[in-house]
Amino acid sequence: MKHFLIYTNRHKDRDMSVTGRIRSYLEEKGQRVSVNTEGVDWKEAADCMIVLGGDGTVLRAARETRELNIPIIGVNLGTLGYMTEIEPDNLEEALDRLIRGDYERESRMMLYGRAFLKGNGTEEGWALNDIVISRKGPLQIIRFDIYVNGQFLNDYCADGMIVTTPTGSTGYNLSAGGPLVEPGARLIMLTPICPHTLNQRSIILSPEDMIEIRIPQGSEGCVQTVEASFDGGHGIPLRTGEGIRIVQSEKVTEFLRLNRVSFLEVLHGKMAE
Repeated sequence: MKHFLIYTNRHKDRDMSVTGRIRSYLEEKGQRVSVNTEGVDWKEAADCMIVLGGDGTVLRAARETRELNIPIIGVNLGTLGYMTEIEPDNLEEALDRLIRGDYERESRMMLYGRAFLKGNGTEEGWALNDIVISRKGPLQIIRFDIYVNGQFLNDYCADGMIVTTPTGSTGYNLSAGGPLVEPGARLIMLTPICPHTLNQRSIILSPEDMIEIRIPQGSEGCVQTVEASFDGGHGIPLRTGEGIRIVQSEKVTEFLRLNRVSFLEVLHGKMAE
């Protein structure tokens, strides 16, 4: 590797000490380094992007650089860090391994969502983890009509709906009672948030399926207002009569792996913390 991008979360690395430590070490080894916090066009072709923060920072970096197809590796400055590979204590050793190419690559699927708004307007977004449709405004149960490949699947009454990738299975999906999935798998999951019935659970779908979530009228014909959120960031407001179609994105996120441990081993360690 010759060119590294450093994507820093200033809230996690407030004094930029970790950023500076990485930059100095790489430059001493003859590497070229760009940093996202500098006033330059850092979104350019590079061999690797080192993301400093937690899982949220990794998700944001993946969305912002999806067109560049730069492999990502994360430095954990957060808490659990399911998607961050490097701990600060072994930083220099990890950088040496990146420079000499001692790593494995792992491709992760992403989701693409296009919202269909009244007046023929559309709005789109991408997600590595999940697209969450949740209430916006007063506390109320939301009704959803779910279609798969144009065929009606079911209607749900719930606090929200999570459409997630395998990568996102350890996020909101897990908190909502959804299944854990090996992150390199290819599938799409639907998990209702606090469903108001006893018989509605997560549904596993093929990555080739097209999911459409329509927002019908609420109880007593009232207008429902919700928001589709992409990885907890970019949000699209939706109202009764509108909806969103979600498919597997043509874009993928590629991670670099230094630790040759299985997902189950990592999961066991995280659950024991």
